Amino acid sequence: MNEKRLQVGVIGADTKASWAQVSHIPAIQGLGNLELAAVATRHEESAKEAAAAFGAKRWFADPFAMIRDDAIDIVTIAVKVPDHKALVLAALEAGKAVYCEAPLGISVEEAEEIAAAAASGHVAIGLQSHLNPAARRAAQLIAEEKIGQPRHARIISTTFGFGPETLSTYLYFEKAASGANLLTITAGHTLDLLEVVLGAITEVDARLKTLWPNPTVADSDQSVTREVPDHIDVLGTTTSGAAFTADIAGGIAAEESRFEFEILGTHGWLKLTGGHPYGMQAGDLTLTASVPFDEPDAPAVRGGLLDAALNVGELYASLARDIAAGTHHTPDFAHALHNTRLMDAVARASRSGQRQYLRANQS
Repeated sequence: MNEKRLQVGVIGADTKASWAQVSHIPAIQGLGNLELAAVATRHEESAKEAAAAFGAKRWFADPFAMIRDDAIDIVTIAVKVPDHKALVLAALEAGKAVYCEAPLGISVEEAEEIAAAAASGHVAIGLQSHLNPAARRAAQLIAEEKIGQPRHARIISTTFGFGPETLSTYLYFEKAASGANLLTITAGHTLDLLEVVLGAITEVDARLKTLWPNPTVADSDQSVTREVPDHIDVLGTTTSGAAFTADIAGGIAAEESRFEFEILGTHGWLKLTGGHPYGMQAGDLTLTASVPFDEPDAPAVRGGLLDAALNVGELYASLARDIAAGTHHTPDFAHALHNTRLMDAVARASRSGQRQYLRANQS
């Protein structure tokens, strides 16, 4: 007998330059136990276009109406961060499983409120590189001390955004109130992956810089004031005892995008590399090491823009397993709250010029 497929409704599945279009939709369509049941946007025309383009059975111009629909099992929220809270709380109130893009909220306080509401539900936070197969294998090598005791890690993590030029479509990212910027997105994903492999961060020092305070809006020949950092340097330690440095940079040409995460241990080294222009979380990672290792597991699904569906697909596959088994192994909103608090500590370290100490588990 064929197992009933979980019905997914995606809020924010726009056909015009949306993250859902290049990652969530192909991930859902590539997993045999999920089905794209509906899409929702704020406007009837865009909702109809998305349903036709993505093959969704239904469309909604009111996201809350989709949330209330009894046919929907999982609500995916892939919209601007200030809209997360109302949509997530409504979905939880309706008894739905929820996949919310990161960051969870625009502040620590908002993330705390949302996480408290999701205490026992099946939820997933879009820190998708957390479940990347190569990252999981690297974490296993560290846990089994295959390279001995980790001593030092060095990360270079880039994205094409937050450079000297931007587009009208992306002006949202230039505003501090949006909650979505190089710190909360690229640094959030980068340091989450570091914690997957090396354990929780226990202390951080950091410097946040805005190198291009007035980027040009290329499609309007105007300029805009950038209210957020476009370069971040972090220095810290983790529960594994390893010290680390992380260089997180915006404004890198797409063809020059790079991600390097090298760990030196007492008996060897390992490295994770990537190069997706959207940032390391958006594509696959490659593992190399000075010691032999079993190849990473095959991903649950591939596809999307330069394989942008791969890591998102791992989260959906994990969430579906949790729903079926009644377990809670997927990175959830408590994990999202931990990541939000970590990014807040990074920002405070930069403002104060003083090292910030963190509990090993803040969630």
